[in-house]
Amino acid sequence: MNRRLHAADENLALIRTRLSLIPSASVIAGSLICLVPLIGQAPLLPPLALMIFLAWRFLRPEIWPIWSGLPFGLFDDLLSGNPIGSGMLLWTAILLALDFAENRAMWRDYWIDWLAATGALTFYIMASMVLNALTGGGWLFWPLVPQIAATILLFPLVLRLCARLDQRRLAL
Repeated sequence: MNRRLHAADENLALIRTRLSLIPSASVIAGSLICLVPLIGQAPLLPPLALMIFLAWRFLRPEIWPIWSGLPFGLFDDLLSGNPIGSGMLLWTAILLALDFAENRAMWRDYWIDWLAATGALTFYIMASMVLNALTGGGWLFWPLVPQIAATILLFPLVLRLCARLDQRRLAL
């Protein structure tokens, strides 16, 4: 009897690992996008890893524990060149704010999620600029406007991509 329970626990752990592998791999792949050599005079590439992270958070809030912004933010910092710890701080702050807002909200729909993602992503881009400026980077708002616009407009596509990945993840 005890052997059966142990095997059931192992199977449950394997299923949980498999179910969390696709969301984690997609966020890591979003962080790896910054390694593609793109040349530009202003930042245009949206923070894709955070967009994927937020899309999974809106689709499946139970996937990410509240501390999950720490490792993903650190990985994104290491690849993107942001000051170490800025992604960890900002991703966790965004998760805490979304968790607080979700606990206070009476209802949610697509437009409210998009508005929340818009605020979170704009906050991330602006706060990243401030943190980079504190470490010796530039301090200009106007070059960030196209990046913020691209981020806001691409979020529904990222949400759709994550929904497709979720369908495949659950079909496995």
